[in-house]
Amino acid sequence: MLAVSNTSPISNLAHIDRLGLLKVQFPKLWIPNAVKNELERHPSSEARASIEAAYDDGWLCVGTLPETHLKSILLQQVHQGEAEAIALAVDLNAQLIILDEREGRALATQAGLTVTGTLGILLKAKELGTIEAVKPELNLLRSRTRFFLTAALEKAFLDAAGE
Repeated sequence: MLAVSNTSPISNLAHIDRLGLLKVQFPKLWIPNAVKNELERHPSSEARASIEAAYDDGWLCVGTLPETHLKSILLQQVHQGEAEAIALAVDLNAQLIILDEREGRALATQAGLTVTGTLGILLKAKELGTIEAVKPELNLLRSRTRFFLTAALEKAFLDAAGE
């Protein structure tokens, strides 16, 4: 499955030492240059090291995105990483884009892309048996990153996970 990711899912999963969940689900995961630049500034040296290892392993790949009208329009509405990720996903005809931010998700859906986020990655990991439960992972995200979700979304997420 051809997939493209924005910064936050990679950053958050790397920060809790779960970047491998992406590798299991996506033999190759594409990111645009803006996302690569953001990941290079990750505050955790351990997370940066795991991201560098993903590049070295060849499953985290940087796609070059030409200047497009779509990118220009998206830049008026979302941050550069999100805009480039959406534009790259459209350019590559990706089957999936991984985004957490609400505005980016809405724009990606309008562009005809199938969207998931960090929570979707965790649910799929549980389904695949890569992790036993999602709640401990969610707790790590909250304690180590700036990951936020509403009480209603958390309840729906945990219900979907059967927890």
